[in-house]
Amino acid sequence: MKNFFKIVFGTFFALVLFTLCVSLLGIAMLIALARLSSGKKDPTIEKGSYLVVDLSTNITDTPPPSENERFVGRLFGGGDDNAVSLRSLLGSIDQAGKDDRIKGIFLHGSFEPAGYGSGFAALKEVREAVTAFHASSHKPVVAYLVSPSKRDYYLASAADKIYLNPFGEMDLTGLAAEPMFYKGALDKYGVGVQVTRVGKYKSFVEPFILQKMSAENRAQTEQLLGDLWGQFKTGIEQGRQIPAAQLQAIADENGIVNAQTAKEKGLVTDLAYLPEVIDNLRREAGDSTVSLDKSTFKQVDLATYAKQKGGKMESARATSMATLMDSDPKLAVVYAEGDIVDGDTDATGYVAGDRFARVLRRLRQDPKVKGILLRVNSPGGSGLASEVIQRELVLARQAGKPVIVSMGTVAASGGYYISTAADRVFAEPNTITGSIGVFGILPNIQGIANNNGITFDGVKTGKYADIFSASRPRTPDELNVIQRLVDDFYSKFKDRVATGRKLTVDQVEEIAQGRVWSGEQALKIGLVDELGGLDQALAFAKNKSGLPGDAKIVEYPAPREFAEQIAEWLSGEKRPLAASRLSLFGDGAHAGPLAAQLGQMQEDFEALAHFNDPMGVYARLPFDLRVK
Repeated sequence: MKNFFKIVFGTFFALVLFTLCVSLLGIAMLIALARLSSGKKDPTIEKGSYLVVDLSTNITDTPPPSENERFVGRLFGGGDDNAVSLRSLLGSIDQAGKDDRIKGIFLHGSFEPAGYGSGFAALKEVREAVTAFHASSHKPVVAYLVSPSKRDYYLASAADKIYLNPFGEMDLTGLAAEPMFYKGALDKYGVGVQVTRVGKYKSFVEPFILQKMSAENRAQTEQLLGDLWGQFKTGIEQGRQIPAAQLQAIADENGIVNAQTAKEKGLVTDLAYLPEVIDNLRREAGDSTVSLDKSTFKQVDLATYAKQKGGKMESARATSMATLMDSDPKLAVVYAEGDIVDGDTDATGYVAGDRFARVLRRLRQDPKVKGILLRVNSPGGSGLASEVIQRELVLARQAGKPVIVSMGTVAASGGYYISTAADRVFAEPNTITGSIGVFGILPNIQGIANNNGITFDGVKTGKYADIFSASRPRTPDELNVIQRLVDDFYSKFKDRVATGRKLTVDQVEEIAQGRVWSGEQALKIGLVDELGGLDQALAFAKNKSGLPGDAKIVEYPAPREFAEQIAEWLSGEKRPLAASRLSLFGDGAHAGPLAAQLGQMQEDFEALAHFNDPMGVYARLPFDLRVK
């Protein structure tokens, strides 16, 4: 028997030791592979090359994962290589104008927005960069479109030559927002929903309590879409010299514009197939061996060009640990992109209050960091998390560090709440902002449970001990308790806005009530200080912080060490990158109408799953502001 136990335990420990050795060997191999992958020599860029920008690349504010992070993500079944940061894209375009190897820019493909990427405000910044590239360098910008969406054409209109596939069609239908309402279905299946809210325009809860848009929501959405459509027409007018009124007439008459009409109306330069366009590019690049059989031309893709180490170019995630630890003064650029949630998660697409506040605290305490630029692309979310983040920004200012906010596509509700701590706020004319209001949403499953033979019973030691139970509707007294929480947070929200924007509370009340504004309107009513993009905000932040124009920039979230990434995946703590934005029914501009509608329904209910404020109080953009 003694020998038996010796054999069993010996075998057990041998297996443990073997497993440990294999794991260590595997990690070592992964590290070696990652180093080989990241250590590849940059390809040579030929003189006369075009910088190729694939429009299907998702343009995000937050820097995409580093090469190591992508490598690890792919190993564990996650990862999204099809993304580029806005700052990296703008820097690449600017550098290309000064690079004598670059002949011009070639735009192709079609946007497939994911999460909060490739929004109209970001596209406006890219469009202005392309326009500046052409004006300063006199290098050509060529766009090739097949069936362009409004986003595609908005950016492509900055090109001096636009080619459209002869069988292509252009979407000039205008902008629309079509909320989906669930009250009828919830009533049918016995799911009750009670709400507490402040602000007649705070429409997030409407899909659960109404069967159509309220008059207030309809009015604010009409004005917002009118402002965004106006910016779209202004861009086309500047790029194609088509007056806004004429463009509106084309849109109203045709909706979907066929290729021949697009050429006749001056919307595009010419109709051509891709091989013909490539032939033209090769000829312009000085290649004398012109042949339609050749499908390539001198080119460098955006990702490759952005990783080049020369000149002033820098990859959005290329900030090294040496840069983070050196003694040079620097500006910190912090990205708040996604829904604001309570807690410490680092899942892609979310701004976690505790984790975000910890980053800001470290920056405040770092003497090398002279100022903070906060880039906001968020519809808001948890009220408590928004307060935690805003408080850290206030403390940073009190510590003598300027805080500048640059608003992206959306900086509303909780996204605007955190912006109130800034010394100066920048927004684009087509930024979606405001929505100063608060709500609580209280679903219960009593009906559907009882209909299926399920009942509830319990005991409690206080009148309100089970106030957050979903087994029954809330009593009037309980609703009053929750409404007091909502009213209290709304009062604090207005106080934050009044203090930050130097307005009276009464003035804030007039522009609050949960109403959504465009950046253009927000400037007029005092919610922002200046219209401008990320580059303008960066320049102002450096100057305000007493830093030179070429001062170092560190970006947060910062890249993690390779071993840390491996540990997160092995422990199950790391979610696949962008998994929170995947749809069972397709994603992006190319999903069919039915798939898009089902995908919208999925996203709506997934959003509720991430509502985790401890008190159930939320400052978030109206529920369904999807501009199509």
